[in-house]
Amino acid sequence: MLPVAILAGGLATRLRPLTRDVPKSLIPVNGEPFIAHQLRLLRDRGVDRVVLCLGYLGEMIENFVGQGNKFGLQVEYSWDGPTPQGTGGAVRKALPLLGESFLVMYGDSYLLCDYGAVERTFFESGKQALMTVFRNDGQWDTSNVEFRDGELITYDKRHLTPRMLHIDYGLGAFRSHLFGELPEAGGDLAVIFQNALARNELAALEIDERFYEIGSFEGLQSLSDAIANGPPGTGAHI
Repeated sequence: MLPVAILAGGLATRLRPLTRDVPKSLIPVNGEPFIAHQLRLLRDRGVDRVVLCLGYLGEMIENFVGQGNKFGLQVEYSWDGPTPQGTGGAVRKALPLLGESFLVMYGDSYLLCDYGAVERTFFESGKQALMTVFRNDGQWDTSNVEFRDGELITYDKRHLTPRMLHIDYGLGAFRSHLFGELPEAGGDLAVIFQNALARNELAALEIDERFYEIGSFEGLQSLSDAIANGPPGTGAHI
């Protein structure tokens, strides 16, 4: 399976004071650091290689994860450097480790989808990027995608419309050359998606299973409850 880049370099200000001295990835969830749950999930979904994109307190994450052996994975590291370059810039710095095609997810996401289906749909589409989407209806977070009849019409996190019933699920697939479009100072991953969409080079896969995240205290509690009760099933369709 394609390597997965995990964006885990953020400051996690919404979770202060929990993240004042501990990076978000190491916040305990049901007795273990979150990243332990996240990496085991990836392994169980068939992933074998991960690149962690780190910044704030990243040394603590590397010390815990190591080379990934205890999670059944090969784990490598890419560092933001002294000046954060945004989510897109972080992926661009990791390109030498990722190769021509790869998956990207956020460091606070726990996604119970079929990763193999995401990869297959990406390659079968023949397009340069793929976004997974979920029919959110504003329930779990702010909906930011207009998706209709299997087609992604609009994606915009700033200019929302009533037609946006879906949300960016948090797992994307990309060709590496797309990141050459970013300015030298970097930029958000959303820029890559929007540029690909404008050229009709963005495929989409709708996911049936809700996403979990630890970017907020509410999300942290929801994930804790879900893990305690056993993970629900998965679902994905084009």
